[in-house]
Amino acid sequence: MTNDGAAAFELEGRDGLARAGTLRLERGDIRTPAFMPVGTLGTVKGLTPDDVAGADADIILGNAYHLYLRPGLDTLEAMGGLHRFMSWSKPILTDSGGFQVFSLARSRTIDDDGVTFQSHIDGSRHRLTPERSMEIQTVIGSDIHMAFDECPPGEADLETARSAVERSLAWLARSRMRHEELATEGAGPDGCGSGLLFPIFQGASYEDLRLEALDRTLELGPWPGVAIGGLSVGEPKHVTLRILEACEPALPADLPRYLMGVGYPDDLLESVRRGVDMFDCVAPTRNGRNGTIFTRHGQVNARAARFKTDERPLDEDCDCECCRGFSRAYLRHLMVCGETLGLRLLSIHNVRFLIRLTSQARAAILRGDFEPWADEWLARYRAGFDPQED
Repeated sequence: MTNDGAAAFELEGRDGLARAGTLRLERGDIRTPAFMPVGTLGTVKGLTPDDVAGADADIILGNAYHLYLRPGLDTLEAMGGLHRFMSWSKPILTDSGGFQVFSLARSRTIDDDGVTFQSHIDGSRHRLTPERSMEIQTVIGSDIHMAFDECPPGEADLETARSAVERSLAWLARSRMRHEELATEGAGPDGCGSGLLFPIFQGASYEDLRLEALDRTLELGPWPGVAIGGLSVGEPKHVTLRILEACEPALPADLPRYLMGVGYPDDLLESVRRGVDMFDCVAPTRNGRNGTIFTRHGQVNARAARFKTDERPLDEDCDCECCRGFSRAYLRHLMVCGETLGLRLLSIHNVRFLIRLTSQARAAILRGDFEPWADEWLARYRAGFDPQED
């Protein structure tokens, strides 16, 4: 697989700005809108690959930074790449490691060549550059690679945001060059070269800077997709939506659009409404482990006392393993007792909830009634009142 995959995305329907399509990869199709569960260390935390496949996920994420540190490239290379290592046959997208490195502000130094950082595990020092990020992702064997970029804080001042844009563009050119070299060399665990390379454009909350960064990013193409970075990193939600609205007309219609790090139900639908196709977030499993579940009526605490003798499923409209097989009373019992089965089941539910939500959004787009459907869905979710609880 090389980077000339723009034609791999088929746009099948639109309703307003909302889009339904299919991104066709060698390991399988990704139906959009798509939620991608996050498997930072080669596992969607607490779930087996069968659990994730059973939730109908088309693709998962891995993280170059974390996998580089553990289990390390020697292990991944010896085991034939991440797909074989974790027994996952569908596509994998890998983050470049840029966001993780830049979040370690106290233990890294940045220059125009790259970043020197201190491992959060043992304090050892490492160097990450655009070229090294491409090499790491190639050893991992992911199907979609992300370019190495600089992610500024959500409400960065203009000077900081401008600096991140310039550095990200310079690193994008270097990422592409090394990516193409690796593809020519037939690098990677299966010998077929690198996966697709998605660029990331920055610009913080400045519309003009965002549009400039997007334009300059597209000039470096062609690309098989484009990622919107530096949002959902601390800025107010209305700012995120404003930036999406400003960028949408300038985004190529024939490329999948990936909004990084977004995955709460209402944020997801509002972003689909503004033309976004792909999403990822740790929220479903993190919330599940903490006892918080997603429902059509908002977020609910599974430890709530009112569930103590409630024989109903967690969500009577859900088809996941958790809701098909267990009562609210039992799930509450597991969580109150700290039983790991409870963490797993709630995580399965939350992951399936988001994947099912994107599937429902896709169906509404193809029917041509996405706007009224989304308005009704969001009104119910935000009201937070389940009439069954009355």
